[in-house]
Amino acid sequence: QVQLVDSGGGSVQPGGSLRLSCVASGYRISIGCISWFRQAPGKGPEIVATVDHGGRTTSYRDSVKGRFIITLDPAMNTAYLQMNSLQPEDDALYYCATCGGAHRGQGTQVTVSS
Repeated sequence: QVQLVDSGGGSVQPGGSLRLSCVASGYRISIGCISWFRQAPGKGPEIVATVDHGGRTTSYRDSVKGRFIITLDPAMNTAYLQMNSLQPEDDALYYCATCGGAHRGQGTQVTVSS
């Protein structure tokens, strides 16, 4: 049974940083594919970043390039999303998911406000 548990959200001021974690069980992140999504109120989900092939391949949506970094820790079977220079438009519920969306975490809220 695959389970993803994400955490690390919180409330920060613009320009602040947060690191989200996605702990997987029943799924080997080191050989799998994980994406981070976000969904703001009244909007549809959007993919933020993806890591594949044990961390050798990463991709980002344009609005977060240069600010967000997605990484893996195979020993902890955990994926991370380091978010820097956060802006109000990054305010959303973030969740990790296996690529293709068959499994996803429960979500962690990120609030960016002064």
